[in-house]
Amino acid sequence: MKTISRSLRLSIFLGESDIWHHRPLDAEIVSRAHRAGLADANVFRGIAGYGANLRIHTQRLLPLGGDLPLVIVIVDSAEKIRAFLSQLDDLELTAPVVLDELESIRFTDSAPAWARWSRAS
Repeated sequence: MKTISRSLRLSIFLGESDIWHHRPLDAEIVSRAHRAGLADANVFRGIAGYGANLRIHTQRLLPLGGDLPLVIVIVDSAEKIRAFLSQLDDLELTAPVVLDELESIRFTDSAPAWARWSRAS
């Protein structure tokens, strides 16, 4: 069974070296999203990119790490995402923050647990 609903996707673009109070900024944002009860938050690391400073960050030039680009993607209802935005104000983000309206599809198995187990046999 699948459920389709309207959602909002929040994307926050950062670098690996972005810190807030001696903690990686991406970890702080994900932690806040979790405490806020948002449905989904993921951090993705890019292999190359550049931001406001126009300096290219790439894995190829910095084989031992460096400041690779990150994007945090959080998906939930528009109401929850918009309420969560105020929790980011004190972080003084300088990176782009993008909101996209989208349709979310959630696939669920409506069969009772005992029926799911019997099908697996």
